[in-house]
Amino acid sequence: MTRTPRRRFVAGLLAVASFPALACSPGKSTPSQTEGPFYSANTPKKNDFRGDAKGEAMVLEGTVYGPDCKPVANAWLDFWHADEKGDYDNKGFRLRGHQFADANGRYRLDTILPALYPGRARHIHVKVRAPGSTRVLTTQVYFPNDATNARDGLYRPELLARRDGATLKFDFVLPG
Repeated sequence: MTRTPRRRFVAGLLAVASFPALACSPGKSTPSQTEGPFYSANTPKKNDFRGDAKGEAMVLEGTVYGPDCKPVANAWLDFWHADEKGDYDNKGFRLRGHQFADANGRYRLDTILPALYPGRARHIHVKVRAPGSTRVLTTQVYFPNDATNARDGLYRPELLARRDGATLKFDFVLPG
């Protein structure tokens, strides 16, 4: 069975060189971005979105840090993204869910590579909050080697995931 050119392009996104670890600087938080029109509250708790989703399997993982650059245990992370066709599930919770970081501030999301949709680069939306806080960081994570990053007016290089072996990494730094 032959792969389509789109599939080869998608595979190329995850087969990239390693990027250096991002350093946490006290007082410098992860940039916020719009939640967009597709956010749904009260998502189910889950860290594996693959289920019946078709598309290239991927893992996004990292650490949640506080403004003092110390890991935030039990931070709440709420993720959502487009499916393999570039559509969002606006009636249910397919490719949506929340989880809590572990005692060392680490999280892991098993999902699929989101497809493109008009006007946007591939991205994953996320809301992050420290336990007991009402302040929520809302942002988006982008993919390395995605040619559409440069054409997306919302894209910011500070929000680019980095490659670490077979995994994409992104660390969140909460605002003070």
